[in-house]
Amino acid sequence: MTVEYAGLGDWTVEALGEPGQVRPVVTAPHPVLGQAGVEVDPTDAEVVRLAADLVATMRVSPGCVGLAAPQIGVGAQVFAVDVTGHPKTVTVHGTFVLCNARIVEATRSRPGREGCMSVPDLTGDVKRASRLVVDGVLPGTGAPVRLVTDGFEARALQHEIDHCAGLLFLDRVAGAHAVYQRKVYL
Repeated sequence: MTVEYAGLGDWTVEALGEPGQVRPVVTAPHPVLGQAGVEVDPTDAEVVRLAADLVATMRVSPGCVGLAAPQIGVGAQVFAVDVTGHPKTVTVHGTFVLCNARIVEATRSRPGREGCMSVPDLTGDVKRASRLVVDGVLPGTGAPVRLVTDGFEARALQHEIDHCAGLLFLDRVAGAHAVYQRKVYL
């Protein structure tokens, strides 16, 4: 039975006693970024460690609101998201990690600017659903969840699900006219 994820507080793998390690982020054109990740057993100890590493790496990366396993060189369907405090955020579920996530409903498609730690020099305009229903599984517990969200958090989820499918935001832009050099602030 799938239960709706209703903000169980910040879900982190620290609650399971597994500290995360900061891992290096791979950048395009690394081959793992273009390959679909494999489905995982969310209760496997290696998956729990991977989830902890994703959260730890995301937390030390300025401006990062999501990180998928392929971005740290692991071809698996696992990602972390936390849009807390981002100015574009409407709905916030705190810090969470999902395994084997699938979009089951997507509506109200809108364009928006995206960037990515794995494509550090570019941003692009990508059309994404602004309301989303996602089914996934929590690592460690193996509990199935249904996440209903909108706005910026919905965009972040779609971006990370794309990573798990071997896609970058550059694969979703309308063309070269929708890709921009990232601004650097000194």
